[in-house]
Amino acid sequence: MSKTSYPLKLPQSIKAAATRLAKEDGVSLNQWIAVAVAEKVGVTETAADFLRGKAQGAQPSDLLAFLDKAANEPPPPGDEV
Repeated sequence: MSKTSYPLKLPQSIKAAATRLAKEDGVSLNQWIAVAVAEKVGVTETAADFLRGKAQGAQPSDLLAFLDKAANEPPPPGDEV
C-alpha cells in the first residue's frame, strides 16, 4: 500500500475528540483518522452504487404516479420555486 501525506486542519474540538477516541482505541491519531476516512469512503461509494442500481432504467415520468397521489398544497415557506 502506497502512502501519501496530506496536511489536515481540524477545528480544535474535532481534533480533541478524535485524539480521545484514538487513545481509547489504542491507535495513533493518524491511524484513527485514516480508518475514519476509509470508512466514510466505503459508505459513500456503497450508497452511490446502491442508488445507481435502484435508479437503473428509471425515467422522470415514473414519478408522475407518486406526484398524482401527493396532496395539492403550497410548498412550505422557503421551498417555493
